[in-house]
Amino acid sequence: MSGDTSTTPGPTEHRRSLARSFGAVPQESGLVVFLVLLGLWFTLGSEFFLTGNNLRNILLSVSVLGILAAPSTLLLISGNFDLSIGSAAALCGVAFGMVAESHSLGLAILAAVGVGLAAGVGNGLLVAYFGISSLIVTLGTLSVFRGVAQLRSNGQTTRLDTFRWLGSGEVLGVPVQIGLFVIVVVVFGLVMRYTTFGRSVFAIGSSQQAARLAGIRIRPTLFALFVLSGLLAALAGLILSSQLRAASPNTASGLELSVVAAVILGGASLNGGRGTIVGTVLGVLILGTLNNGLTILSISSFWQEVARGLVLILAVGLDQVRLRLRGD
Repeated sequence: MSGDTSTTPGPTEHRRSLARSFGAVPQESGLVVFLVLLGLWFTLGSEFFLTGNNLRNILLSVSVLGILAAPSTLLLISGNFDLSIGSAAALCGVAFGMVAESHSLGLAILAAVGVGLAAGVGNGLLVAYFGISSLIVTLGTLSVFRGVAQLRSNGQTTRLDTFRWLGSGEVLGVPVQIGLFVIVVVVFGLVMRYTTFGRSVFAIGSSQQAARLAGIRIRPTLFALFVLSGLLAALAGLILSSQLRAASPNTASGLELSVVAAVILGGASLNGGRGTIVGTVLGVLILGTLNNGLTILSISSFWQEVARGLVLILAVGLDQVRLRLRGD
């Protein structure tokens, strides 16, 4: 007696199908859902959260973080880090303040940009051409830049009463720093998606050997990434100095960790080769919303630190599960 050759999917096949479906869900979709749920939670907890002024405050609070996270996204995709970016921003701010005391604002801005450029060139040379790990290099320059900022300013804060527009000005009703944040992420998004340079970064992060065989100039590409990081550190330093109306060597302390957290939260891989600017923006917004909401709910700052760490661990953990189910 011949048996029926048709089969019906068993429990194992159903689980595999669900796993494939979950693995196929884009990273950004999960981040959007999480951001919406986070906003809903804070809205139910406080009537002051979902207001125009508060949403504006969230964007203002994350604009500098987002500006710094844009080049860090490309660096992480290439398999590298820039942990010195916060210290570089502080050093650029100090350079600006020192020059602004006795010269024009234009010359002071050029000084800040020059310091940021020098910081990026230094990091880029050590990583790209001397072959030193970016983690080691930028961990060292994190201390070097902060120390130089303290030495040059003698640990003192310089008041900047005439430099307000960049940190508090508006253009057509939009705060300047939010506009700069949008411009930076749009430009980096276009570069990553539509340029040979952006594709080269992904190739380097996926496999340097394969990228080399494909004719990609690895060293100049990595050098350019660190230069971009230094230049945007200068922009961030100028914005922070304008916000505070002062140049302080302690500005942006610990900001580099928030930058890395936002980029990883946005789906970039620590091993390189994966990441998007959209994911990074969502990661930045999640961190900003979390900080803002917990503050509105009068949660202790100590618990806020715990919450930020748990969110990052949860996001990375879910992403690893998704990648394993997808077979990456």
